[in-house]
Amino acid sequence: MDANTLLFFEPQPDALPIYQAFEQAVVRRYPDVRIQVQKTQISFSNRHIFACASFLRVKKKRELPQPYLVLTLGLPYPLDSPRAAVKTEPYPGRWTTHIVLGREADVDPELLGWVEEAYRFAERK
Repeated sequence: MDANTLLFFEPQPDALPIYQAFEQAVVRRYPDVRIQVQKTQISFSNRHIFACASFLRVKKKRELPQPYLVLTLGLPYPLDSPRAAVKTEPYPGRWTTHIVLGREADVDPELLGWVEEAYRFAERK
């Protein structure tokens, strides 16, 4: 874990284990992934960004678990799942989907399947 990542989680340190579970799963599946820590998000990319972790407020504060982390995926379709907190189509054929993670166990096979789709979609663009 680098210093920039630790600094990113300074406002919400309890969310760090959720992020670590996600990062480890992604790096294990895609050793070529590039991870960039920015001020408001941590981006995961191959040719293009396919996922981002952030503290984006996608629900009312009282509806968010504590701690929480928002995973944003770029998909070629609107994700039909109750786990999708928000989905938008910023341009035709590209859907941005925000998923709230509240515990390490949320990084499960279903989520990683969507990550796989986002990874492949970003690779094809």
